[in-house]
Amino acid sequence: MSRKRRSIPKARLGELVEEAIVDAYGESEQGTALFTIIEDQLELPFSTRVLGVDVTVEKIDMNERDDIVAICTRGKNRQSLPILDLPLPAPPPKGWEWIEAYRHWTGGWRQSGSRLVHPEPPGRRARRTSSRNNLKNMQF
Repeated sequence: MSRKRRSIPKARLGELVEEAIVDAYGESEQGTALFTIIEDQLELPFSTRVLGVDVTVEKIDMNERDDIVAICTRGKNRQSLPILDLPLPAPPPKGWEWIEAYRHWTGGWRQSGSRLVHPEPPGRRARRTSSRNNLKNMQF
C-alpha cells in the first residue's frame, strides 16, 4: 500500500509553493499558508501504512511547534505524525502534490517552530565538516 514518493519537477514544485505563499511574509506565515492549502486540497480521509500497520489519515493539523502533522487513527488510537514522514498509499490521494510542495519549501529540512532544522544531527554534521577541513589542511 505504501510507496516511494512520486517525482514532480522542481519547477512545478516552485510554482506550487509560490501559489501557496504569494501573500505570506516570513517563514511562519509561509508555513501556515502551506498548511492551509494542504488542508484544503488533500482529499481526506485516506488509508496508508505506518510501520507496517494500517491507519486512516483523518485530518491535517499544526502542532505547538508549527509543524504540519497528519492525524492518524487506528481503532480508538490516535497519533500525529509529521506530514513529511507520512508514507502515502499507491495511488496517492488527490492533493498529494501539496505535501511535496511543502517538502520542497523546507528544502528537505524539517520545520521546528519558526526555524528549519537539518535532518542530520548537528554534531554529526559538524564532525563531518571538521573532518573535511582537517583533510584539506593536511600536508602529504
